[in-house]
Amino acid sequence: MKNLNFTQGQINEILVEISEKEEGLDLLLKHALDALMRGEREEYNASMHDASNGYRPRKTYGHGKMLELRVPRARNGSFYPLILGLLRDQEEEARKVAFTLYGAGMTTEQVGEVFGDLYGKEYSPSQVSRMFDYARKDVAEWLLRPLESYYPVLYIDATFIPTRREDHVSKEAYYTILGVRADRTREVLAIVNFPTESASAWVDIFTELRNRGVESTNLVVSDSLTAVEDSVWRVYPEAEVQLCVVHLERNVQKRVKPADKEAVGEDFREVFRTDDRFDDPAQGWERWQWFTEKWGKKYPSIKSMGENARYKLHFTYLGFDYRIRPMIYTTNWIERLNKDYKRTTRMRGALPNPEATMLLLGHVAMTRKAYLRKVPKLNHETRKFAWQEEG
Repeated sequence: MKNLNFTQGQINEILVEISEKEEGLDLLLKHALDALMRGEREEYNASMHDASNGYRPRKTYGHGKMLELRVPRARNGSFYPLILGLLRDQEEEARKVAFTLYGAGMTTEQVGEVFGDLYGKEYSPSQVSRMFDYARKDVAEWLLRPLESYYPVLYIDATFIPTRREDHVSKEAYYTILGVRADRTREVLAIVNFPTESASAWVDIFTELRNRGVESTNLVVSDSLTAVEDSVWRVYPEAEVQLCVVHLERNVQKRVKPADKEAVGEDFREVFRTDDRFDDPAQGWERWQWFTEKWGKKYPSIKSMGENARYKLHFTYLGFDYRIRPMIYTTNWIERLNKDYKRTTRMRGALPNPEATMLLLGHVAMTRKAYLRKVPKLNHETRKFAWQEEG
């Protein structure tokens, strides 16, 4: 074959004839890549005084199809064609595309169908799942990364997601801590799975947070889980605790008849003001006493709320600058994150195991670009928070 001499016109005709056949372009691409690698090996052998040592098979993507290449080998084992580095980058991009589709809400089966359209070969859910190995590594490293020593505010909450363990499916708790950094950007500090939500679990989570470098915080905003403040103070005794006002309103509203909900809501909003610069926790507590006394006449369970001193923790926000109160008196910021979690997991029904759930939640938390923007107005509070000076 080496002695055959073709004119350029004959070569062109041969290439056109091959390309017009079914999968002809893929065949041309395969032969071109094989030829490039063989030529590179000849140059390598000549410069390194090495010898050829056969071929090894390698599958890769190309022109919408899977290509089976013959990768040349050299006797000393150190030859690696440059083109494989480019193909490896392409495969890495393909894996990232697959996981982006999965993270956006597609199932592994749907991702496999999309890749079937792109590459001419459908992938099974297990094959697609194996493509996510790089993402598992990235998420695992991100969840264990060292943290800064100081976060002015921490928002904490747990969301419940149907998760399979062996042959049983139940809604399990996935705990999230969202931190406000000293430069007023935000980041998710931790996502942790426990089957149920409890104050004791939060102690473990805060302890691990400290082990990862978080030495202090000024304010922790939480739902009204029983004794959650004790969990905070065991690890961060200097922190103030704000219990979520929205959770409290839901708790109040479920105790009253539909006919009273609107009036109760109006009175509730009068209690929890945010725009009065001269307001303080003591005045807020007085309004709460009035509210529980008024509606407690009709609903005794509301009256008992006015007798429980723990409810004072719902008025912590009134001790901060009035311009930032709307941002710290609820867990709304983390509730929005929880909605994104649910949006990503909802299409799948029950997740196959906690590890698969953590992979998805970690991906959602890692890729929230909104957290990179500085939160305005927070730096109005300078007495209780130590903000970084802007350069």
